[in-house]
Amino acid sequence: MIPGVPGMSENIKAISIVDKFLEHPRLFIFKTPEDQEVYISSADLMTRNLDFRVEITCPIYDESIKQELIDTFKISWKDNVKARDLSSLDNQYITNGERAYRSQFETYDYYKNRIQTKND
Repeated sequence: MIPGVPGMSENIKAISIVDKFLEHPRLFIFKTPEDQEVYISSADLMTRNLDFRVEITCPIYDESIKQELIDTFKISWKDNVKARDLSSLDNQYITNGERAYRSQFETYDYYKNRIQTKND
Protein backbone atom coordinates (compact mmCIF):
# COMPACT_ATOMS: atom_id res chain seq x y z
CA MET A 1 0.00 0.00 0.00
CA ILE A 2 1.22 3.46 -0.86
CA PRO A 3 0.14 6.10 1.67
CA GLY A 4 -1.52 9.31 0.49
CA VAL A 5 -3.13 8.03 -2.73
CA PRO A 6 -6.40 9.95 -3.30
CA GLY A 7 -9.46 7.71 -3.15
CA MET A 8 -7.51 4.81 -1.68
CA SER A 9 -5.14 5.72 1.14
CA GLU A 10 -5.28 9.50 1.55
CA ASN A 11 -5.83 9.11 5.30
CA ILE A 12 -2.81 6.86 5.83
CA LYS A 13 0.64 8.14 6.71
CA ALA A 14 3.76 6.03 7.12
CA ILE A 15 7.16 6.85 8.56
CA SER A 16 10.23 4.77 9.26
CA ILE A 17 12.59 5.36 12.16
CA VAL A 18 15.91 3.51 12.20
CA ASP A 19 18.07 4.55 15.10
CA LYS A 20 20.69 3.44 17.58
CA PHE A 21 18.72 0.73 19.41
CA LEU A 22 17.18 -0.95 16.33
CA GLU A 23 13.93 -1.50 18.18
CA HIS A 24 10.55 -0.33 17.03
CA PRO A 25 6.99 -0.81 18.14
CA ARG A 26 4.69 -3.00 16.17
CA LEU A 27 1.64 -1.00 16.96
CA PHE A 28 -1.50 -0.42 14.95
CA ILE A 29 -4.12 2.22 15.76
CA PHE A 30 -7.45 2.26 13.96
CA LYS A 31 -10.47 4.60 13.98
CA THR A 32 -10.66 8.14 15.31
CA PRO A 33 -8.82 9.63 18.32
CA GLU A 34 -12.11 9.49 20.27
CA ASP A 35 -12.69 5.79 19.56
CA GLN A 36 -9.32 4.12 19.06
CA GLU A 37 -8.61 0.44 18.68
CA VAL A 38 -5.01 -0.42 19.51
CA TYR A 39 -3.23 -3.62 18.53
CA ILE A 40 0.27 -4.90 19.20
CA SER A 41 2.02 -7.41 17.00
CA SER A 42 4.99 -9.72 17.14
CA ALA A 43 6.02 -8.74 13.61
CA ASP A 44 5.55 -6.22 10.84
CA LEU A 45 2.65 -7.00 8.51
CA MET A 46 4.86 -8.14 5.65
CA THR A 47 4.58 -11.21 3.42
CA ARG A 48 7.68 -12.87 4.85
CA ASN A 49 6.22 -12.58 8.34
CA LEU A 50 2.63 -13.48 7.55
CA ASP A 51 3.15 -16.31 5.07
CA PHE A 52 6.27 -18.05 6.38
CA ARG A 53 6.21 -17.58 10.17
CA VAL A 54 3.85 -17.84 13.08
CA GLU A 55 3.09 -14.31 14.26
CA ILE A 56 0.54 -12.82 16.61
CA THR A 57 -1.45 -9.58 16.55
CA CYS A 58 -3.78 -8.84 19.43
CA PRO A 59 -5.97 -5.99 20.65
CA ILE A 60 -5.25 -3.98 23.80
CA TYR A 61 -8.30 -3.58 26.01
CA ASP A 62 -6.79 -2.14 29.20
CA GLU A 63 -7.25 1.63 28.95
CA SER A 64 -4.07 2.56 30.86
CA ILE A 65 -1.90 0.29 28.72
CA LYS A 66 -3.65 1.54 25.59
CA GLN A 67 -2.89 5.15 26.60
CA GLU A 68 0.76 4.32 27.30
CA LEU A 69 1.10 2.81 23.83
CA ILE A 70 -0.62 5.80 22.23
CA ASP A 71 1.76 8.12 24.12
CA THR A 72 4.82 6.27 22.79
CA PHE A 73 3.29 6.27 19.31
CA LYS A 74 2.87 10.06 19.47
CA ILE A 75 6.49 10.42 20.57
CA SER A 76 7.61 8.51 17.47
CA TRP A 77 5.50 10.70 15.17
CA LYS A 78 7.22 13.83 16.48
CA ASP A 79 10.69 12.55 15.48
CA ASN A 80 12.53 14.95 13.18
CA VAL A 81 16.02 13.44 13.44
CA LYS A 82 15.75 9.78 12.41
CA ALA A 83 12.25 9.62 10.91
CA ARG A 84 11.79 9.18 7.17
CA ASP A 85 8.61 9.89 5.21
CA LEU A 86 7.54 6.76 3.35
CA SER A 87 4.62 8.34 1.50
CA SER A 88 6.77 9.84 -1.26
CA LEU A 89 8.81 6.64 -1.69
CA ASP A 90 12.10 8.59 -1.65
CA ASN A 91 12.66 8.01 2.10
CA GLN A 92 13.61 11.61 2.83
CA TYR A 93 14.28 12.51 6.45
CA ILE A 94 11.48 14.50 8.04
CA THR A 95 12.55 18.01 8.96
CA ASN A 96 10.22 20.64 10.30
CA GLY A 97 12.44 23.49 11.51
CA GLU A 98 11.74 22.72 15.17
CA ARG A 99 14.28 21.69 17.80
CA ALA A 100 15.81 18.26 17.23
CA TYR A 101 13.44 15.59 18.55
CA ARG A 102 14.92 12.08 18.53
CA SER A 103 12.11 9.72 19.47
CA GLN A 104 14.24 6.91 20.91
CA PHE A 105 15.76 9.26 23.48
CA GLU A 106 12.40 10.91 24.16
CA THR A 107 10.80 7.48 24.69
CA TYR A 108 13.53 6.61 27.19
CA ASP A 109 12.81 9.86 29.07
CA TYR A 110 9.07 9.12 29.00
CA TYR A 111 9.51 5.74 30.67
CA LYS A 112 12.15 7.01 33.09
CA ASN A 113 9.70 9.71 34.23
CA ARG A 114 6.88 7.16 34.58
CA ILE A 115 9.04 4.98 36.81
CA GLN A 116 10.14 7.93 38.94
CA THR A 117 6.53 9.10 39.32
CA LYS A 118 5.38 5.65 40.42
CA ASN A 119 8.21 5.42 42.97
CA ASP A 120 7.49 8.85 44.51
